[in-house]
Amino acid sequence: MAPSIVRGLALPAQLTSLIDRDLWRHPGDAVLTEVIPWFEDSLAFVKKSEQMTFASQSLDMFADDPHSAFFSVGRGSRAAAPLELPWLDADQAVLIAIARNPGDDGALALDYRTDPSNPRIVGSDFWTNPRLCQWRVVAPTISSFVTSLGLWIRPSFNLRAQMNGVVHGPDRPALAARFGPASHH
Repeated sequence: MAPSIVRGLALPAQLTSLIDRDLWRHPGDAVLTEVIPWFEDSLAFVKKSEQMTFASQSLDMFADDPHSAFFSVGRGSRAAAPLELPWLDADQAVLIAIARNPGDDGALALDYRTDPSNPRIVGSDFWTNPRLCQWRVVAPTISSFVTSLGLWIRPSFNLRAQMNGVVHGPDRPALAARFGPASHH
């Protein structure tokens, strides 16, 4: 499987695999609230690499406009010192989830500054300080983010079997509470 390239950055293999299998999808607002309790905007997951390229153009706009410092997006390639959080480096980022509602500015991004093969996930925080967006760590890696959302587990036969009572175990009630009852297809 050839890696998908967005903005000159290779999407992580795990994300590419989820996209290719149509499993990179919103897990539900309740799950996102559990994983990112401070994040207030409703999100839409960006499902294809071409859409990620389009959505991420806003990073270039904010990084290249000196009047857009409110968004805390810059370019490490132009900075005197390395850009660190709470700033996002537009040269090392790809948006993977964007605000669902028009007028909201929240987003989640792959932040390649930590690891190009398993980048961290950062989110725009407009709520802690309403005068300035600050980018915060959502998950230390895409792998841990995917796991926390249940995207690897959710469509599996094992979960369906466990939810239908075929498999018994101590996690069955927790899985049911998190992912809802299994469908009977």
